[in-house]
Amino acid sequence: MDAASAQEQTTELNRPGLKQLAQWMRTLVDYVRSGRPDLTNRQMALMMTVYISAGPHTVRGLAEALHVSKPVITRALNKLSALGYLRRERDAADRRNIFITRTPKGAEFLDAFHHFIAGTGRDERHDFNSAERTA
Repeated sequence: MDAASAQEQTTELNRPGLKQLAQWMRTLVDYVRSGRPDLTNRQMALMMTVYISAGPHTVRGLAEALHVSKPVITRALNKLSALGYLRRERDAADRRNIFITRTPKGAEFLDAFHHFIAGTGRDERHDFNSAERTA
């Protein structure tokens, strides 16, 4: 390594925000090592949108909200539905409409995730099976 490369690496280590990024990295690494369901960013964004934003939620509306295509939402929804975290429900008034709804299991997952990233440790009560760990 030459002097210029060493100086460049030192500058990188002193960047603003690096402390927060390092904390987030440690949290993510701990989460990956934990054996808990490993959701993609898209899956997690979809989950949080459904659980935090007012509904009703549709594939089209979620695709617009996340600026992705409907097939992207459908793929993420397939995985989250298989895990029991979200559910598709037909509109009783118009059977052509399908709403994306919350589930108790999904709420428990997000509650455990919240406590994990906050470092409060309440997530130990959840026992995830191997299918859930490899989302």
